Formats: sequence, structure tokens, C-alpha cells
Amino acid sequence: MKILFIGDVVGKPGRDILSNQIGRLKDKYNPTFMLVNGENAANGRGLTKKIYQQFLELGFHGVTMGNHTWDNRDIFEWIDDADRIVRPANYPDGTPGVGMMKLKQNGKKLAVINVMGNVFLPSLDCPFRTVDRLVEEVRDEVDAIFVDVHAEATSEKIAMGYHLDGRAQAVVGTHTHVQTADERVLPNGTAYITDVGMTGPLDGVLGMDASVVLKKFMTQLPVRFEVAEGREQLNGVFITIDDQTKRATKIERIHLDDQTVWFD
Repeated sequence: MKILFIGDVVGKPGRDILSNQIGRLKDKYNPTFMLVNGENAANGRGLTKKIYQQFLELGFHGVTMGNHTWDNRDIFEWIDDADRIVRPANYPDGTPGVGMMKLKQNGKKLAVINVMGNVFLPSLDCPFRTVDRLVEEVRDEVDAIFVDVHAEATSEKIAMGYHLDGRAQAVVGTHTHVQTADERVLPNGTAYITDVGMTGPLDGVLGMDASVVLKKFMTQLPVRFEVAEGREQLNGVFITIDDQTKRATKIERIHLDDQTVWFD
């Protein structure tokens, strides 16, 4: 099984570079499953139904979310009917949407789980106990389990990687928008990276206009963040899982921008 995961898509710049490069990524990696984090896809905050449909039209099998899930309030009108999207599973019972989905492609079955960390983010149910419950629920029904840990603290994400080592085939971090260089396969066969990075503006602060962010830091006054313009970047990971052993064998970081020499 081969999984291509694209990190947090930020606004129109992120959608544009994704649209322009997804064909090349498909050709190079020929993934079994394609996943994308879409919680910043609508002008940097939240997701619209139209953009969700665009992700599916590009060939993505599933969309993960995070702390900006509810920023576009019309999501409450359609998320329960969207069977290819997961919001953090550790929201309280009764929250719209689901925190886990099961995908099937080319005879392979993949469970996708989304959880949100509690350190420096709004407090939700324990992500560790939540993921334990979901993994136990689905482990005998699928060929692999993929977990998007949407969290601020690197320590919390790394801890989740070791917590699930050998029980999930992939644990990847999102939210901080800066790709980390610690991709590896953990001792018991789980592919791990602390943060996949973002797909969106290269010239900005976490995807936002740098001048506005600087004004906020310098004055501490309220500002309206706007998605940055200019050069674009695409970040993601490609994960290979052995179908016999059910262990990840490789995780590769992907970073593309205007200076990238494309694949031979």
C-alpha cells in the first residue's frame, strides 16, 4: 500500500499549486490512497463544500481537518453528508461529522483517524485515549491505519507516534505549517513525521501576510490576518507499507517550490 498525504492547504495559493502539481505527483508515486489536510483551504480558515468537492475531483480519497474545522459555519449544513472528511475525533459526543473513516481502493482498506492535541490548543477529550478506542475498534477490519495528529506541541506529536508504534501504520503531524526533518519508521513499523508542513504561500508567516503578522507582534493590537501572495510551496509525505507484514517500510518528505528541480 502506498499513501500520499498533502499537508495543510492554505487558501487559494495552496489550492493552485496543488491543482498544478497533483498530476506529476500521481505519475511519480502512483499512490493507492491520496489524503489532504483541508482545514485552512478556504481563505486560510476552514473549508467550504465547493473546495471539498474540488479535492475529490483532484482524486483525493479523504480530507482531514483540525482546529479550524468550524470557521466556515456552513460546514454544519453538509459535514454529516460528507463521507470523505474527518474532523478531530476527540470532540465531544454529538459533534457533527466523524473522527474516523474507512476507505477502500484497489482491494485495500485504510482507516483514517484525525485527533487534535490538547497542549496550547482548546482542550478536548484526551487524544491518546480517543485514538486507543478507535484503533481497537477498527484494527481487524482494515489493512492499515493512518492517523493525522493535529497538534501544536512537538512533544505531544512525538509521544503519539510512540504511543501508536506498531498499532498504526502511519502517524503524521499537522497544524504548525513548518515541515520537520525527522521523518522515520519507528521501531515497530510506524511511519512518523512531526509536521508534514503546509501547501500554500512560501513568502509569508505560516501562510499569512508577513506585514500583518509583524504588525501584530510589534503592536499587540488586533489585526485581520490575510493569506500571503507571491511564491507557492507544496509539502507532503509519501508512505510505503508492506502488504504482508503490515509495517511501514519508508516515509519520504515532499517539498516543492519555484526552485525545485522536478523529477527526472
